Amino acid sequence: MNMTALGTSTVDEECPPLENATTLQPSQLITRLTHVCRYDRLERPIEYDLVTKERYPTRVNARIYIYYMQNLNSDLLQFKMHALLQLSFLDKRLAFSNYAPTRKDNILGQKQMSERLWLPHIFFANERESNILGTDEKDVLVSISPQGQVIFSTRLQATLYCWMNFKKFPFDEQSCSTVLESWMYNTTELTLHWEDKTPISFDPDMRLTEYNMQRYWYNETIVNSNDIHLRHGAFYGNYSSLSFTVHLNREIGFYLMDYFLPSMMIVAISWVSFWLQADASPPRIMLGTSTMLSFITLSSSQSKTLPKVSYIKVSEVWFLGCTFFIFGSLVEFAFVNTIWRRKENIELKKVNSKYIIKSTLTPRPARREMGLNNQSRTRSCSSLDNIVSSTESVMNGNVNPGFNNYLTVHNLPIITTQSADTVSIASNPNSTGHVINMDDNNKDNKTGENTTFTTMTPQEIAMWIDRRSRFLFPLMFLGFNCLYWTFVYCF
Repeated sequence: MNMTALGTSTVDEECPPLENATTLQPSQLITRLTHVCRYDRLERPIEYDLVTKERYPTRVNARIYIYYMQNLNSDLLQFKMHALLQLSFLDKRLAFSNYAPTRKDNILGQKQMSERLWLPHIFFANERESNILGTDEKDVLVSISPQGQVIFSTRLQATLYCWMNFKKFPFDEQSCSTVLESWMYNTTELTLHWEDKTPISFDPDMRLTEYNMQRYWYNETIVNSNDIHLRHGAFYGNYSSLSFTVHLNREIGFYLMDYFLPSMMIVAISWVSFWLQADASPPRIMLGTSTMLSFITLSSSQSKTLPKVSYIKVSEVWFLGCTFFIFGSLVEFAFVNTIWRRKENIELKKVNSKYIIKSTLTPRPARREMGLNNQSRTRSCSSLDNIVSSTESVMNGNVNPGFNNYLTVHNLPIITTQSADTVSIASNPNSTGHVINMDDNNKDNKTGENTTFTTMTPQEIAMWIDRRSRFLFPLMFLGFNCLYWTFVYCF
């Protein structure tokens, strides 16, 4: 009898009874339910098919509530999020309705209670770092229903990786995802699902300063872990995954006021040099270089927060366009200053843009060619006397075999050379004499006779170019703006 009583007492101490579960305190009830004789926290909840006796995978439903989201950190390609993650599953080993039918309330506990239970190991697949919030006690809450439904809630902070595309910066749109995956159990043992009702919710007071959230969506997928994509420790197989994505577009108000409008003003300031005199080298050089340096400083301060990507961004197209116009004003000054310092006047066929630019770009070759043409005309006209004298020598019988008795005339008007004897021959046909008539072979080419040249001083040409630049540069910049903003909003 003593041995039997001793044995019964030993069993009772090792496995506390649940007959008086109605009178137990919640902590006492959980302690007895999770005793090692009834509960193993390393073993997942197991359910069997009553017919086939097949084990079902544990179904874990997830819900997430986001009450804070920090603006995207473009330089590090990440964003921060404060959220409340809630996981629910059924564990019939914790059902106490059969032992205490009168207990209708859920049993609530914190971190100490969660350490006695089996919980699914869920992690953020795209996290940089994460931690559970709380000061002395971590913000963890566990609720157990009489039927064994377990709800695990934790408030956490996570820094998540987000791949961003900056081709249209600062008019870009970004899609950032949050991915939750099972760490230990594959799909044969555990599956993750979103709750049927409002799985994703946001704090109505949540605000983003630089971005505006357009929409969000969520899905359930399966990821594979193998020798190549080993993302779940040493375990191979298919793992259940949950994800939700927020679609954000950048607000451009800041960039309009702090980047685009100041850059337009800097470009316009560089055009002030067109109103200065062409020989005012110090102010025009200082104005051009200062505007160039100011714009480079403005652009570099704006691009410091961006990663060093290999493709061209829309903001860089704007930077190159504005730099081209500022640099163009410096080139224009160098051009007109070079013309201003010339000594010789420039002869123009017509006073228009074509001939002025052409004459200023190649002034000396044009004058040499013009001088050679004038000299050839003078020599051609003066050679007529030689022709007449050689003809008279032939008439007299003095023939010089080494002299060619012919003349080639190019682009000359009709010239008739007559002597006194020629006039008498014309009046008396019986007399002896020679008349030489030289007709212009190109009778239709009469532009050379009526062409008049206008002479302009280098200073007049320099001022003429400055006056045209005052209107040409703003019109070109206006066209660049139209093309730029059309591209931004249409593509």
